[in-house]
Amino acid sequence: MSKNKENLNVTTVVSRRIKKGTEELFERLSDDLTKAAASFTGYVGAIMIRPASLDDPEYRLVYKFDNQDNLNKWLKSKKRAVTLSKIAPLLEKPCEVSSSLGLITWLSLPGQAKVKAPKKYKITIISWLALYPLITLIFFLFGDILSEVPLVFRTLIVTSSAMLIMSYVLMPRFTKLFYFWLFPKEEEELR
Repeated sequence: MSKNKENLNVTTVVSRRIKKGTEELFERLSDDLTKAAASFTGYVGAIMIRPASLDDPEYRLVYKFDNQDNLNKWLKSKKRAVTLSKIAPLLEKPCEVSSSLGLITWLSLPGQAKVKAPKKYKITIISWLALYPLITLIFFLFGDILSEVPLVFRTLIVTSSAMLIMSYVLMPRFTKLFYFWLFPKEEEELR
């Protein structure tokens, strides 16, 4: 791995389909897993994405670490293995794990088969198409209020709100909207 990749945040998405009726126990054990991950060097954050419907009992747990080495230490840890042994009986099938660097995790569709990552220039263009109007709207709506806030806090407010909206609202929609362009080969294979 090159020096540049060693310093990039790495995101791991773990998809687990669980047996009906085990949701409460699964979520409790997943919380324990996240608390354990948080005690490891390089932990940046984690989120749980609950199933979209009762027909599709897939949970997605997204873990972010500051680099691949620290993620690997977590993935190979005894703490993780112990909790996973408690989770295993709750699963309908073995879990799926995928890792990626940078913004690519914005461009994954829940419930879709794993696909080859789009070219970086496409990711950049789609991200900009979502980000530019969002930032413009934030400054249009809140610019006067934000101008009274010190620069450090103003930047904190704008970037944190933009990242949340990008991750949970805009990028999933933009991925679906521009799917034909981002993943042209996969779409041809579906025809």
